[in-house]
This record gives sequence, structure tokens and C-alpha cells, in this order.
Amino acid sequence: MNKLHTRVVTADDDADIRGLVEIAVTKAGLELVSIADDGPSALKAIRENRPDLVVLDVSMPGMSGLDVCRAVRADPELTGTAIVLLSAAVDDQSRAAGIQAGAIEFLSKPFSPNELSKRLAFIVDVLL
Repeated sequence: MNKLHTRVVTADDDADIRGLVEIAVTKAGLELVSIADDGPSALKAIRENRPDLVVLDVSMPGMSGLDVCRAVRADPELTGTAIVLLSAAVDDQSRAAGIQAGAIEFLSKPFSPNELSKRLAFIVDVLL
């Protein structure tokens, strides 16, 4: 897939983290189509925009990133949507829960926008 045509939705309840993710997405050369600040608005943005890639915080109000991930996986119209989860909880159990929910990647916070950008570009190049 061409990076310039890779549509991305991001969601995090922390404004600073949203800004860092936005920098990483832009730096990776991807198209940021929507930014949400909680789980329900993230799911709404995903359904409305049908992105290729979603970057979700695990801990958000209203609906966790895991719940959003499961809802996306249960929706046949969103098949093929790649999901990356971000979390401060990076133990094996949390990582396993993220992958079980349907994420293709589970990354830890804090993160470097530069490193996240490289990881997102890699995901697009290799997996999408």
C-alpha cells in the first residue's frame, strides 16, 4: 500500500499523547483522517472514516482501546483494518490481551514519536 494513501485514525484521552501520535503519523507520511479522545468517539470515527490503520490508547474513558479493538474485529465492514495499541501497561498479560483483542501491535508508553513513526511506516510497508 502507498503510504500517502494510508488513512489513519488515532485515539487517546491525553492531549499530549494525541499530539505525539499525530507527529508520528505525519512523519511516517500517512494521512491522519481523525483524532478521538475517548473510546466511543474512536469507534465512531473508525466506522465513519474506514481507515487502513488505527492507533489506540488502551485506557480511555467510555470504552477501552481493547473494547474498541474487539468491536472493530466484530464488524465485517471493517475487515482488514490494522490496529496498533499503546499502553503504559506492558507486561506479558497486557500484551497478550491486546493481541487477543485483535491488535497487530502492542507498543509501550512512553514512546518516542520518531520510533513510533518508524514502526508505523514498517507496519504499512510490511503488513498493509
